[in-house]
Amino acid sequence: MRTILTISAMWLLLNATVSHAQAPRAAANLEVKDVDNDDGTRLRLAWELSPDDNGKRTGNPVGGYRLERAATPPEDPPEGAEAERILIRGEFREVKVIDPGVTSFVDEKLVASRQYRYRLTALGPNEELSPAVLSAAPIAPVVQWFNKPKFWFGVFLLIVCGSVVLFIELARSGWDLKIRKVAGLEAVEEAVGRATETGRDILFIPGIQDINDIQTVAGLIVLNRVAELTAEYDAGLKVPTTRSLVMTMAQETVEGAYLKAGRSDLYNPDDIYYLTDEQFGFVAGVTGTMVRDKPAACFYMGAFYAESLIFAETGNTVGAIQIAGTAQPSQLPFFIAACDYVLIGEEFFAASAYLSGEPKQLGSLKGQDVGKLIGGLLILVGSLALTGAEFVSRYGLENTAGRYFRTLGEWLKNSFLGG
Repeated sequence: MRTILTISAMWLLLNATVSHAQAPRAAANLEVKDVDNDDGTRLRLAWELSPDDNGKRTGNPVGGYRLERAATPPEDPPEGAEAERILIRGEFREVKVIDPGVTSFVDEKLVASRQYRYRLTALGPNEELSPAVLSAAPIAPVVQWFNKPKFWFGVFLLIVCGSVVLFIELARSGWDLKIRKVAGLEAVEEAVGRATETGRDILFIPGIQDINDIQTVAGLIVLNRVAELTAEYDAGLKVPTTRSLVMTMAQETVEGAYLKAGRSDLYNPDDIYYLTDEQFGFVAGVTGTMVRDKPAACFYMGAFYAESLIFAETGNTVGAIQIAGTAQPSQLPFFIAACDYVLIGEEFFAASAYLSGEPKQLGSLKGQDVGKLIGGLLILVGSLALTGAEFVSRYGLENTAGRYFRTLGEWLKNSFLGG
């Protein structure tokens, strides 16, 4: 019996010695600093690795670092005496286990009104704990009211907004603003004229989304212009829709256009009709109309999905002039491949200003164009600067020039693109 007890004691002593030997040495110099130019929700931590951390994922005596945080007042404070104890001593809670070889971490989603302390413990391969290293003193994240690296981005926004206001005032005062031509909108009159000459209808599809989609609204604005021309030229206009509210709005739009043109007698509300909410049921109905009636011109203005290519290919087979406009990037290639003219993204939304001639909208469009020009120049300069820096660095030319190029490129990237 004495022999068994002796062996058990020796085994326990040996196990404790091995476990103690496996525990890694502690990390050192845990520093916590506020993150500059943020909203007061982040702190940056840095430390020196444990002397046992060789930075390798396999065979590393250090399996990671357990980072713990204590908040004062605590994040989930209890009540009574326990709350007082936590407020005085702090209660550490695990934030994350960080991989070996890592020497920094940014703690996010903090509260600016609280102070935080941190504790870092190195972990052995079998979760053995090293002595903990504590941050020096509690620190609170600070709200920065101004993001200094974004100062020049703010200047850029002021220039763009100032351009918009300036051109709006110029348009109001009677200046003839030169607006860039949009080929798809220039072709509207050509398409309506062809329908008039051939005696065939115009088919207008304002997308397949409801009236709360901005693309549907933009499509109805284009419909207003098309309806004015069809009334003036005495051409037929058909508008199938997938939503009852869109049908109602389209009827009001077309009727208003015919009244404005003084041809209200030509307006037929039955030409603006509802088919179905079902996507491919609508596709079948519209393509059937295309094959039977062979419209002279087809307009696709709004949000489209898988049906875009079906519409465009069917219209192409019947020989119609096709003008499309959408902000759906995935559908633009299909329209470009099968249609004569395409309003791409921003051009589609600019149609309202282009077609209306209203001073506010024209001035806004002109001011945005100025902003795009400035933005394009900044991107070009930054790209050339970074390219020049790489060229200088690769071929060992003037080091000073390389530094200037890189500094300029990095400044532009950080100031306008957020790094």
